[in-house]
Amino acid sequence: MSYTEKNTWLFGFIAVAGYVTYLIVLFTQAGGRPIEQTEYVVPMLATIGGAIVVGILGGIVIVIATRADRDNGGKPDVRDKEIEQAGERVGNSIVVIGALGALVLAWLEVDHFWIANEIYLAFVLSALLGTMTRLGLYRRGF
Repeated sequence: MSYTEKNTWLFGFIAVAGYVTYLIVLFTQAGGRPIEQTEYVVPMLATIGGAIVVGILGGIVIVIATRADRDNGGKPDVRDKEIEQAGERVGNSIVVIGALGALVLAWLEVDHFWIANEIYLAFVLSALLGTMTRLGLYRRGF
C-alpha cells in the first residue's frame, strides 16, 4: 500500500471520527434542550481544528512508518495523481450540493445553527465520498 493510499485511509477515518465527536459533544451539551439552542460554534471549531492537527500528525507518522515509499522519495506516481483527481471531482460535487442546500436554507431564513451544520455535514460527506472513491479506485482501478 502506497503512502498516498494510507493517507487516504487516515483522511477518511479522521473525517468520520471528527464529525461523530462533534455530534457527541453537541448532543451532550443539549441536555434535553432543543438542539438549535445549543452552543455549536466552539465545538465545531474544536473538532475541525482537532481533525487538522490529527491529520498532520498522522501523516507524519505514516511517512516515518512507511519505509518502501522512501525508496522513490514518497512521490505519487501517475496512477496516484489520477485517483486523487477522481476523488476530488466526487468530493467537490458534494460540496457544491451542500452549498446549494445552505443557500436554500438561507433563503428560507432558517436558524444559523442549521445552516452551519448543513455545511459541516456537506464537508464531511465530501471527504467521505471522495475517500471512498479513491479507495475503490486503488482496489479496483479505473
